[in-house]
Amino acid sequence: MGAIQNKVVGPVSEELTLVQSAKRGDDSAFEELVRRYDRNVFRIAQHITQNREDAEDVVQEAFLKAYSNLAQFQEQSKFYTWLVRIAVNEALMKLRRRKPERTVSLDEDIKTEDDSLPREIADWSPNPEQQYTQSELREILSKTIQGLPPGFRTVFVLRDVEGLSTEETAAALELSIPAVKSRLLRARLQLRERLGRYFQRRENGNGKNGEAKSPDDKTGDVKTSDVSSGDGDQ
Repeated sequence: MGAIQNKVVGPVSEELTLVQSAKRGDDSAFEELVRRYDRNVFRIAQHITQNREDAEDVVQEAFLKAYSNLAQFQEQSKFYTWLVRIAVNEALMKLRRRKPERTVSLDEDIKTEDDSLPREIADWSPNPEQQYTQSELREILSKTIQGLPPGFRTVFVLRDVEGLSTEETAAALELSIPAVKSRLLRARLQLRERLGRYFQRRENGNGKNGEAKSPDDKTGDVKTSDVSSGDGDQ
């Protein structure tokens, strides 16, 4: 596991105190780290694998690998960032074993239909937040996110769903900061375009019983605030 570049400065954080205690053999300290982050790691794994059982396996394997290699953690970044890197690797390995023909490497450049400047995306009309309930929006967003290409989806989930900074996302995925910004921008635009088409279909009543088909058949756990404007960074 390569060293993460972002060095922790200032006072020792509570997280780092737990890590240092765990390194000294305090299993209760590591158990506290598990309690803090297991739900986050599960959400990330489920978004990547799109399978609950695989996600549960990823969580177990990621924490086991983190515990086994704790001495190698150089404390130059947040423990959570290092843990996410392990979890993402484990989740991608699951995908490779399950569907090798559909796997997209995070190290590969992703080509889109328009590889230059993104085209203008029409505004939603009517306003989805006025037209649908919060629970409906969460379900629609969840299903739509699963339809994003894996490389875009992973960056979007870490940056916009889990709230990692651009630098932390780049470190966790071993990507450059410009690559993270580019993929995040394209993920947001693709997501907005897919949602725009979905809302248009529902407004036109083209679906069964007056409702359009959902953007995708799989679900996840996503907040309604996850769809941002087309800005490449916050």
